[in-house]
Amino acid sequence: MLVKPTVPELLRSSHKNRYSLVIGTAKRARQISDGSKPMTDEEDTSPVTLAADEIEEGKVVLYDEEEWKNRSNINNQE
Repeated sequence: MLVKPTVPELLRSSHKNRYSLVIGTAKRARQISDGSKPMTDEEDTSPVTLAADEIEEGKVVLYDEEEWKNRSNINNQE
């Protein structure tokens, strides 16, 4: 169970809707579970909590599909 940070706190820090937040948190938690080093100083054993902490701290940015395409296009033009 995710207690801290709360869903409303994560929604404020990520500027996304609940669906995007859940998908993004799950993807990052899977990366952590598969061996990726957490980018937060928080000490927790739950990959989901670590992923949520990273999102709250701004260390993981969530993009929807359209934002990702726009970001990719901008990077390719540079």
